[in-house]
Amino acid sequence: MRSLLLVFLFFMSLSLVAQTNTYDLTVKVNGIKNKKGMVEFGLFRDPEYFAQVGKTYRMMRVKVDASEESVTFHNLPKGKYAVCIYLDENNNDQCDKNFFGIPTEKFAFSNNVRPMLSIPSFESCSIYLNENKSIVIRADY
Repeated sequence: MRSLLLVFLFFMSLSLVAQTNTYDLTVKVNGIKNKKGMVEFGLFRDPEYFAQVGKTYRMMRVKVDASEESVTFHNLPKGKYAVCIYLDENNNDQCDKNFFGIPTEKFAFSNNVRPMLSIPSFESCSIYLNENKSIVIRADY
C-alpha cells in the first residue's frame, strides 16, 4: 500500500511539473492612429511558416477601441516565438494588399522590426519564452 501511494505521489508531482512548464506572453500594440476595425495578433513558432496567412501557431483578434490594445497568449511551451500584427481597418479578415502584394493596411512585427523590401526573418523578430513575458509593438506609422 505504501509503495502504491509513493508511485501515485511521484506521478502527481510529474503532472505538476509539466503544468508549470508553460508560460504566458502578453503582446501590447501601441500607437494605433485609426481607431476602427480589428487588430489581428498572429503568433508563430515555426520559422518555416513565419508570417504566412493561415499558418499561425495561435491567433487572436480584438476590436480597436483605443490607441493601445493587448492580448495574452496563455500556456505556451518554452521556446522561440515571433509575432505579426495588422490592423484590419475594414474588418474583412484579411490584410489587404495592392497590385504588387504590398499591404495597404498597417502591420508590424515583434522586436519592432521594420521590413525594407520583404518580410523580416523569424530570427530577427523572435523572442525566447522561458518565463511569463510582455512585449510592446509600435504601430505608429
